[in-house]
Order: sequence, then C-alpha cells, then structure tokens
Amino acid sequence: MSGSLTRQSVMVAGFCLLADTLTFYGAGARVYPAVSFWCLLTGIALADAALATPARLSGAVAFAHAALAVAGALLLPGGGPLPDINDAGMLIAAYRAGAWLNGRPAVLALLYLVAGAIGARTLCGTTELTDWRSILLSAVKEALLAWLVGRYTTARGAHIAELEQRAAREREHARHELAHAIAEDRSAIARDLHDVIAHHVSAIGVHAGAARLGLSAKEASPVSTALAAVETSSRAALLDLRRLLDFLHDSPVDDARQPGLGDLDELIHVVSAAGLKANVSIEGTRQELEGSLDIAVYRVVQEMLTNALRHGDGHVDIVLRYGTSCVTVTAVNPTAASKRLVEDSPHRGLEGISSRAGMFNGFASYGPVNGGADWKTSVTFSLDGT
Repeated sequence: MSGSLTRQSVMVAGFCLLADTLTFYGAGARVYPAVSFWCLLTGIALADAALATPARLSGAVAFAHAALAVAGALLLPGGGPLPDINDAGMLIAAYRAGAWLNGRPAVLALLYLVAGAIGARTLCGTTELTDWRSILLSAVKEALLAWLVGRYTTARGAHIAELEQRAAREREHARHELAHAIAEDRSAIARDLHDVIAHHVSAIGVHAGAARLGLSAKEASPVSTALAAVETSSRAALLDLRRLLDFLHDSPVDDARQPGLGDLDELIHVVSAAGLKANVSIEGTRQELEGSLDIAVYRVVQEMLTNALRHGDGHVDIVLRYGTSCVTVTAVNPTAASKRLVEDSPHRGLEGISSRAGMFNGFASYGPVNGGADWKTSVTFSLDGT
C-alpha cells in the first residue's frame, strides 16, 4: 500500500511539473528577462518535484508554492499581465495540505496559499486593490477549494474506515455468538447422549456380566460366550461414547484417542464373538494414513461389519486396497432373505459412509450383486485430499 501511494505521488508531481514548466516556458519567455525566467523555471521544477515528498512536509511545500507565486509577481517587469506560473502545483499543494495535515499546520498551509494567491495578483498591478471580489475569487479557486476537497477526502476515508471496522467488529461478534451457540448445542447433545444412552449401555454390560457369572459350568459354553461378547461390545460402546462426549464437551482426555486401523483386529474379534465370520485381506503396500483419514477408514469398516451382522447371513469378506493416490475398502456379504434391506428404508449407515468418503474427496457405491444374493459396499478415499 505504501509503495502504491509513493508511485502515485511521484506521478502526480511529474504531471504537475510537466504542465507548469511547459505553460511557463511558452508564456514566461516573452515577458521575463532571461535570468528571471530561468530562475523562476528552476523554482517551478523544484516546487513541483517537492509534491512527491512525504505528507508531513505538505506545509513546507504549500509555503514554497505560495512564495513562488509571489516571486513571479515581484520579478514581472513593467506591470504586465501575470502569466501562469505554478497553477497546477498550487492546486495539488492545497489539496495535499487539506488531506494530510490537521489542526494548526493545516490552517497555516491554507493561509500561505491564500496569501500567495492574493499577493501575486496584487503585486503584479493588473488588478486594482478595490476589486476585492476578483482577488478573493482567485484565492478561492487556487487555494481554498482544493484545500476543502482534501479535507473532505480525508474525512470520507476516515468514515469509510470506521464503517469497515464496525462491520468487522460486528462480524467478529456474530462469529463469537455462533461459536457460543454451537458450544451450547454440543453440550446439550452431550448431556442427552449421556442421560439417554450411556446409562443403558452401562446397565447392559453389568447385567450381562452378572448373568455370565451366575451360569453353572454346564450352561457356560454357548451362552457364556454370547454374554461375554455383550460385555465386550458394551465396554467398547461406552469407550467410544465417552470419547464422543469428551469431544462435544471440548475436554478430551490427554491419553484418549479415536480408534484407527491399528485397532482393526480388536474390532474383528468383537464382531466374531457376536457371531459374524469376517475375512479381512489387504492388497497393495500398507501405508500409515493421516490421523483423521485413518479414523474415517476405521469407522467405515466398522459400519460395514455392523451392516453385515444385521442384514447378512453371518459372513463378510472385506478387502482393504492401498493404491498410489487412494485407499479403497470393499465389503461383500451374502444377505439373508429375512434380513434384506428394504428399498424405502433410510439407509442412514450407508449415507454416513458416503459422507465420510466425501470429506476426503472420495466416493462410495453400494447395492445388491449376484442377482441380489450378495450385498456389496465399496468406498474410495483420496490420499492427497484432491
């Protein structure tokens, strides 16, 4: 921004210098002696070049232009009409003084310029002192008007900046309000999850453990295995639920972590205890996935196993395929006639799988295959997020 202003000030000074020197060169050479002419021409060049100086020097630049106008009138021989000396420079000097100066320096700069405009027309002898209206009009045009435009420009810029700051403060306030509302909603959801689900899941685990311990040795084989699976599943559900509650409360435990593919064996063990035979195979070179992607792939596999357990006939084949730019998870399980998905059902689990894939610029496909005897779900995640 500072460089742009500097370039603009240099450009303005250059155009003023060009306009004033060319105008004076054509008109002043005929009325001024050679020495006076070249001195005034040099003064015009220096005063106009000073328009490119820092804003803090605007008062000194205004004084230089006012003095140059008076010097042009004093050096004019014979009392002839005063040629245009530094009209462009006077206008820009007045504008700069009004725009960049405040208080006493701004008023003094205006007085310099008004005095220079009035003094130049008074000393040259072309306007009688009694014709005050013409003198004042020239001062207004050459000094006061440009000075007022500069003041207006600065005031307008300050007003716009204030409006922008106010809008920024309002946006920041709105963001804080939204964040606060979201935090309140998350806390309410966490409380509801804890009150509605956590207690019931915990009770399921306790009752399953009590029932397993109360079985006699003769009854222990299949029923005890099933109850142990219920205990294990309830503990895993409680652990995941506590992680979710900690996240919703913005107070995660330091050593708590979301499960990933490293926990896949434990997940297979849990569903196997529940009666699902899961065959997991890996194709390609196994890679360490980025944290959120690792969690997403694990959750997709978990949902595939849950769907196979609920809607299948007790068997599922899962293939985890690593590619150069993507990782694909495919699950195929036979569907039991009594458990087949209804076409009009919400399929929220499948929709959740698609949503997780979309977070990593991936995609999901699912549907019956082999004439409806099997159900296939395939999900692809992009490794680079593009």
